[in-house]
Amino acid sequence: MVHIGRICFRKYGNFIDNLRLYVRGGCGGMGLPRLGGQGGCGGNVWVVAKNNTSLKKIKDKHPQKRFVGGTGGNSSVRALKGEKGKDIEIVAPAGITVTADDGSVIGDLNVEGDRVLVAKGGSGGTFYSSFEPEKGQVKHIRLDLKLIADLGLVGFPNAGKSSLLTALSNATPQIASYAFTTLRPEIGKVMYSDYKQISVADLPGLIEGAHVNKGMGHKFLKHVERTKQLLFVVDVCGFQLATKTPFRSAFETVQLLTKELELYKEELMLKPALLVVNKMDLPGAEDKLSELKEQLQHPEEFVDLLPDDVIPKNYMTFRHVVPVSAASGFGIDRLKMCLRQSIDEHATAETDAIHQERLKELRHRTHQRL
Repeated sequence: MVHIGRICFRKYGNFIDNLRLYVRGGCGGMGLPRLGGQGGCGGNVWVVAKNNTSLKKIKDKHPQKRFVGGTGGNSSVRALKGEKGKDIEIVAPAGITVTADDGSVIGDLNVEGDRVLVAKGGSGGTFYSSFEPEKGQVKHIRLDLKLIADLGLVGFPNAGKSSLLTALSNATPQIASYAFTTLRPEIGKVMYSDYKQISVADLPGLIEGAHVNKGMGHKFLKHVERTKQLLFVVDVCGFQLATKTPFRSAFETVQLLTKELELYKEELMLKPALLVVNKMDLPGAEDKLSELKEQLQHPEEFVDLLPDDVIPKNYMTFRHVVPVSAASGFGIDRLKMCLRQSIDEHATAETDAIHQERLKELRHRTHQRL
């Protein structure tokens, strides 16, 4: 049995996907020349992943966006080795990439408990430094949020993504008949009878050329990078953005979406994907669905239907192809079951892969000892 959890949506004005912070490691403590005492090291600054938090919470709690490690203790007659300065932890959500101002990656926070050192404290004064302490590292860092949901809806404007999210999560995102309905990220959750929750993100719709940053395409694709799985949504009757743009059949739409992902970053093609064929309440939908399924089973046989610039290097393989009507509710229950199955299978595979990697490391260490 599937039931829906109550959910509130965040408007984009309150949705922060990146944050720039000033961080400085603590200064080391003074050494004690006459007794050779060593000052304590300054405190470090860390970014630590924790569930149930957000970048907005960091900004609200620390409006100055400054984080400084504690100063190391001075050496004294009572304590020749000074105490280490207090470490500072910046609590951030999982799914964060920490970068320096020049764009270089300092580290990733993928799961709760992951830690990244962003500013090292200075060393305490010693004989080798004439008992003078060092200052801590100083830098500006960026926290870039990419992991926002288990599933990311991938589709062109007006494919029915917002309506689908409404049907899945009983939410009420703004829906209209014009092409660019979703201008702000919306995140909904489907709750199951065993209290399992799956988050689904409806992001600003792609347009052709998104990989070269047309419209909001680059922002969309950046978020897609850190969704665990992709949920393609296409109109069974095809799609046309405007009168001056070409009409795309459902098959063409799938390949064009694939091409946009591939051009932005080929690694996105490795993500597990499902396909939702929406608007099955329209006349002739069943015949068009049968045609689409045949084309998807042997895409290379229908390549002549595609313009050269739409043909991807590799065709996307879908775990499930689910026909639905977000308007009438047809197929929604089956879709929910398919989402759960796909997420659970992926989690099991990830766990098995981790166990195999650990077993491989253990065997390697045992072999080295022998």
